[in-house]
Amino acid sequence: MSLPACPQCQSIYTYEDGSQLICPECAHEWSATDTATADEVLPIKDANGNLLSDGDTVTVIKDLKVKGSSLVVKVGTKVKNIRLLPDASDGHDIDCKIDGIGAMKLKSEFVKKA
Repeated sequence: MSLPACPQCQSIYTYEDGSQLICPECAHEWSATDTATADEVLPIKDANGNLLSDGDTVTVIKDLKVKGSSLVVKVGTKVKNIRLLPDASDGHDIDCKIDGIGAMKLKSEFVKKA
């Protein structure tokens, strides 16, 4: 039997404790019956309406200022191996690493699938 990944941190190391599922990495606990509703997350689409998935490569379509820094992510910057954050409350639904800048989060409305 394969247990679902953690809905908060996407860790694959979840384990069962009675009727609860537990993530050892972020300590999130949820009911095994809640996993059916967790799969009903809205799909994440790029600026052109293309469906994005984990591991995709995207291109930035607008100059983006990096908050708290003087750096700018330029138009046309390719971002490889993205990770989607479907339950992001702040609108930043892509987690990635950009060469020369480092780890950051992006909004899907400012990227297109490469």
